[in-house]
Amino acid sequence: MEVKRVVVTGIGALTPLGNNLKDYWNGLLNGVSGADFITLFDATKFKTRFACELKNFDPLQYLDRKEARKVDRFAQTALAASDEAVADAGINKNNINVDRTGVVFASGIGGIGSFQEEVMLFAKGDGTPRFNPFFIPKMILDIASGHISMRHGFRGPNFAVVSACASSTNAIMEAFNLIRLGIADIILSGGSESVIIEAGIGGFNAMRALSERNDDPKTASRPYDKERDGFVMGEGAGVLVLEELEHAKARGAKIYCEIAGCGSTADAHHITAPHPEGLGAKNVMNTALRDAGMVAADIDYINTHGTSTPLGDSAELKAITEVFGEHAYNINISSTKSMTGHCLGAAGVIEAIACVMSVVHDIVPPTINHFAEDPEIDSRLNFTFHKPQQRTVNAALSNTFGFGGHNACVIVKKYKA
Repeated sequence: MEVKRVVVTGIGALTPLGNNLKDYWNGLLNGVSGADFITLFDATKFKTRFACELKNFDPLQYLDRKEARKVDRFAQTALAASDEAVADAGINKNNINVDRTGVVFASGIGGIGSFQEEVMLFAKGDGTPRFNPFFIPKMILDIASGHISMRHGFRGPNFAVVSACASSTNAIMEAFNLIRLGIADIILSGGSESVIIEAGIGGFNAMRALSERNDDPKTASRPYDKERDGFVMGEGAGVLVLEELEHAKARGAKIYCEIAGCGSTADAHHITAPHPEGLGAKNVMNTALRDAGMVAADIDYINTHGTSTPLGDSAELKAITEVFGEHAYNINISSTKSMTGHCLGAAGVIEAIACVMSVVHDIVPPTINHFAEDPEIDSRLNFTFHKPQQRTVNAALSNTFGFGGHNACVIVKKYKA
């Protein structure tokens, strides 16, 4: 069957670099680190005492006080990003069919903050079960997509996607498929995450996954650096408005770019460690290229998963050099996690937004915090260290990999009529 073309017509971003798309993009281009000491709880006894928190996020700008108490922070941020995306896309009930407008949203963990709060309150009590009646609706990770649909009146396909740190990339892929198969006209897709709490930081510390560079938080996220010692936890949300091309043209929508293709694979190797040869990463990039009808030489920029972990960075780069061959050295590579930290289930969409903006503006954001070359990493690759690089970006690929061996990537390209 002939599939429909899918374009991006709206963007919303709430990140450690800024609470809207403009500030996020400017932060990336200026090489700003979103890391600092944790303010959301007392982390003085933790191995890691810093993270990439949102700055000056006030849920009461988006929800009244009574409603805010019923909604976990991860869903509050999802609503904030959806508001910006809907406004940016110029969507209203007069120019869309709400029955063919849906939401496919993601989170890696969901309302863990609400879960922790309720369990701690119960543990401090006398054993009598006194739980908040909104405990379960605040916690379940599909509630963000539900809140977004109720907020905007969208009655089309609505569900959640979870694949750890690949979650929101997989959500984009599901939305892409729903539209190109003719099931929906518009899908709001993305993800949100908020795990900068005792259980989140403590749990990842126990796994030895987080950087412990407490003496210099702003340089702690250092992908590809010889001294990298783990990722920096981030939080936030991102939303892309995906729309069928002819529908977008009919309502005179602004078109940022086109979704070219997506891929999803598994490592089938280990619960947390990547395949040492980057097998799953290699397969997912090849899958996305085939889906897009592209060849390696068509890609100009790769926003890598690039978490700043010793094993992960090396495995991904090995996969890139095998997939792209000699062209790998012509591609700009950068890890925007060096600035945002790792936003887990929201990372995919936040980084896909960076790819969209690169395609629109023909500029690649940098990888910051590189100080020493790792002899295990091919230094001939263009990591776009320290400063953004101006170049024509016809197509960009975003990689995301998650615990459990989940791999997903999306390719975006310039829209051509």
